[in-house]
Amino acid sequence: MTPFDTYLHMIIMEGGQEAHRDGSATIEARHLLLAIAAEEGTVAHRVLTSAGLDHQAIRDALAREFEHSLSAAGVSLATFDLPRPGGGPKRPPHMGASAKLALERGFASVARKKDLRPAHLLLGILRAQIGTVPRALALAGVDQADLEARVLRTLTDEGE
Repeated sequence: MTPFDTYLHMIIMEGGQEAHRDGSATIEARHLLLAIAAEEGTVAHRVLTSAGLDHQAIRDALAREFEHSLSAAGVSLATFDLPRPGGGPKRPPHMGASAKLALERGFASVARKKDLRPAHLLLGILRAQIGTVPRALALAGVDQADLEARVLRTLTDEGE
């Protein structure tokens, strides 16, 4: 296995743990983003933290997005006592549509598999134009274009 394969496997496994904690039957892009933010020592992690997006900040942004989405449907968390997630199914979660698309977008940005880096996975997540992650980042006031440009710069710097 290449170093990227090892990293990807680790992120997917941690993403599965994040999905389980959320009570989700599938690993989605938000779970992969949380896993990337939890994996210290990578370029992807450094880019996120340089933008003020550590694991807790991302979790908080996702919680605000959830509240915002509920309020758009007329549901207030303050009014309703919603149960906490139950931990999800016991079997490992499957990859959801947003996670699969994030992988495809990240992988499409390289010509050869051997050129894949951890930042490509982050790039694939950030290039989503709709969905939970872009809404959460927007609500958190993150300049997503700037964040994507930072990731691209690190990939350029790594390639030299």
